[in-house]
Amino acid sequence: MNVGLEFVSGLARSSRVDEDARKQRPRVVLEGLSVGDAFGEMCAYGHAEVRKRVALGVPAGPWWWTDDAAMAVGIEECLHRCGAIEEDLLAWIFARNYKRDPDRGYGKMAARILQQIGEGEPWERVSKEAFNGGSMGNGAAMRVAPLGAWFAEDLDLVVKHAMKSARVTHWHPEGIAGAIAVAVATACAWRTRDLALDAALEIIATELLQRTPESETRSGIAAAVTIDPRLSPEVVGRRLGNGSLVTAPDTVPFVIWLALRSLGDFQEALISTVEAGGDCDTNAAMVGAIVTARLGVSGIPADWLEAREALPPADG
Repeated sequence: MNVGLEFVSGLARSSRVDEDARKQRPRVVLEGLSVGDAFGEMCAYGHAEVRKRVALGVPAGPWWWTDDAAMAVGIEECLHRCGAIEEDLLAWIFARNYKRDPDRGYGKMAARILQQIGEGEPWERVSKEAFNGGSMGNGAAMRVAPLGAWFAEDLDLVVKHAMKSARVTHWHPEGIAGAIAVAVATACAWRTRDLALDAALEIIATELLQRTPESETRSGIAAAVTIDPRLSPEVVGRRLGNGSLVTAPDTVPFVIWLALRSLGDFQEALISTVEAGGDCDTNAAMVGAIVTARLGVSGIPADWLEAREALPPADG
């Protein structure tokens, strides 16, 4: 066993997690997720020029966040309320938040699902019936990072609760696999933050391949972790998909490659993500969350945080 894996094993044997510190973790990654979401949304039009745009100065705020951050806030609330993902509660939170603020860019199917749940339809039936077998979209992956940080010491719990969080709206195995992968990547980025970058990258890649269920999404991740990080995001996006199809297989492998490529540099990670086009806000939300799990909020440029629309207070 190498030093990195010994370190992780030591974390897993920790007898007690500081609960006050645990409660802060979802908000840490939510800061990165929401900045990425808002930055990607703002820069999606003319995305190829984003690097030049940033070089001229940070665009004026507020940068409005979208459904990515709105649903991640729901994950955070569920964790604070009961310390776990309880599907009935999470479905209610998602539907309530959608009813309060429906103009956050929800996809048509997501809006339909949340409206039906809000009208009293059972979430399980509604989720299963979407697209005649469940959604394989990237929506469950885009919101899951706070959960990965919350359960970072125990990857078995990360997988279990990521699956539960996904099923509320994304019953399809690909949608679930995407959520598990992003949650595991976030958890591993958090738990290896004190390790050298090379060791952290090795652990994240290893755990992703071990814990992501067999699926097109996992096959894409297996390819992603072998692709040279020196290649341009545009080239890699054409190989792996860049989220244009808004499915988990078309999005999550590319997000993993982008996050691992720039795990030590939040700004570069976000600029590179948006440059590649595709589902810019959702890609950037996931990349921002994973990188922030490694770097903390201090890794986010202060002027970017200031420009982003304020988040609601953490519930708990």
